[in-house]
Order: sequence, then C-alpha cells, then structure tokens
Amino acid sequence: MEQLLIGSFLSAMATGVGALPILFFKSVSHRWRDILLAFTAGIMVAASTFSLIPQALQSAPFIIVCLGVLTGTLMLTVLESIIPHIDLEHTRINISMDSQSLLILAAITLHNIPEGLSVGVSYSSEQSGLGGLISFAIGLQNAPEGFLVALFLINQKVSRFKAFMLATLTGAVEIVSGICGYYLTSVVHGLVPYGLSFAAGAMLFIVYKELIPESHGDGHARSATFSFILGLLVMIGLVQSFG
Repeated sequence: MEQLLIGSFLSAMATGVGALPILFFKSVSHRWRDILLAFTAGIMVAASTFSLIPQALQSAPFIIVCLGVLTGTLMLTVLESIIPHIDLEHTRINISMDSQSLLILAAITLHNIPEGLSVGVSYSSEQSGLGGLISFAIGLQNAPEGFLVALFLINQKVSRFKAFMLATLTGAVEIVSGICGYYLTSVVHGLVPYGLSFAAGAMLFIVYKELIPESHGDGHARSATFSFILGLLVMIGLVQSFG
C-alpha cells in the first residue's frame, strides 16, 4: 500500500512538474513539444504491449484480455464523447475563466481518472515492479499535459502561480482513483487481469487518439517518429531490467 501511495503521488504530481516551467517562460517550440509527446507515446505503447498485456495473459485467457482492452478503449471513447475536446495549444478564443476554462479543467481532471486506475491496478498485480513502471509511464504522459493546461490558463489572464497550482491539482485525482483501483482488484482478485488489460486499452487509446496525432500535426513527423521509437526502446529496457 505504501508503494502504491508513493507511485500514485509521483505519477500525479508529474502534472505539476510539467507545469513548473510556466513560472519562468510562456512557450515551448512545436518541435520539442512534438518530440516529448512522441517519446511519451513510445513509452506507453511499450508499457501496454510488453508489460500490462503479457501479465494479464499469464492469469487469464485471451478472450478476457480482449474484453479488458476493449472496455478500456470504450470507456475513454465515452468520456471523450461527453466531454468537449478542446485543443489547448491552438485555441485562440478569449474565454472567461468562470465558464469554459473551468470546463477544460474538469475535462482534464476526469480524463486522469482512468490513468489513476491503471496505476492502482498495476500495483495490485503480483508482478514485482509493474506498478512502478506504469506509474512512470503515466507520469511521463502527465508532464506535457500539465504544461499545456497551465499555458492555456495563462492565456486566459490567470496568474502564473495560480495556473501552476490549478494544473497540478488536475492530476491529484489520480491518487484517489489509484487507491480505488488497487483496493477493487485486491479485494476481488479475479479482476486483476481485467484491470491490467483495461489499463492497456486506455493507454493505447490515449497514444493513438491523442499523442501520435498531436506529435505529427506541426511538420515534425520525422523527429517525432524517431522519438517514439526511442521511447519504445527505453521502456522495453526498463521492463527487461525491472519488470
């Protein structure tokens, strides 16, 4: 339980770490942003396909794993359909903090719930080191997200410090959902394979629907591709060393 709390906290607070540069400067080049997003995508693909899914297959038949992956994918699809998706990087509309900015914060917060569940389920698995690897992968994904949320808030005339604090708080929900995921799969042990494959489906959805398109949208596809492969190899190396 102590490891879960530490892992969930570090993963969630990576959102704040990503937002930290906003206290010192207000922009980052498209090239470096795309490279970071693609690297994160590679990390998450490797975590899903070389760690979460193989672990689920060790304790459940293939059909169960398929159901789990599809459930994770469908949950994020539903969340996306009921929560407006707004491009935080490219929006140019002057929106008041009292209305749509709050909606964006709520959307990002809800989006983090499945990620926290992924961390909690991973720590409930019997595989040593799996929880740490998944919290690391989720944390990498949270960092650029925190920066973009804080940048958007600054563009809406929110002070830098408040933007940093609000962006950090959007990740805090992962601690609560991580604890929920851990206890749910710990009490009902048969849910662990479902949980692991659910986490894999959710992560793969984020990669293919969000990270890869975002990293290829500004003319830096080649750099992003190499960064993706590097992230994939880094995570495979971590899985082999600590998984």
